[in-house]
Amino acid sequence: MCVIFTCGEQEFTSELEGAEGLRCQCRNCGNWSASAIKRHPWFTFCFIPVIPLSIHGYEDVACPICNFAQPLAHRGDVIQQMRMMQQNGGAVPLQNQAPPTGGPTQPAWAGPQPTGAPKPAPQMQYG
Repeated sequence: MCVIFTCGEQEFTSELEGAEGLRCQCRNCGNWSASAIKRHPWFTFCFIPVIPLSIHGYEDVACPICNFAQPLAHRGDVIQQMRMMQQNGGAVPLQNQAPPTGGPTQPAWAGPQPTGAPKPAPQMQYG
């Protein structure tokens, strides 16, 4: 008689509490799709989770595009955004929101707009 058992590891993930909806830049691929997650690894026996491998789990910033994960403790920018969300009552920081509609079409740093007639374009000279 032959009996075969399958052992392995399974991870359960969820969004980190207090950072729901927060998106940040991935340090590997540069996409703005990374999010703060909490991972809980489990030892499995015959595909059934039996023993947790970590009591508190791991807090990471993970990108679903390139599957890169980095510990949250190494990402000060994400921690700062989470603190801003807590201070704003759960609102996502302005840098992750769409720009407001209506209002000036020119950025504030561009300076004042010229008035009067437009200047003629300089003539090209070939030498």
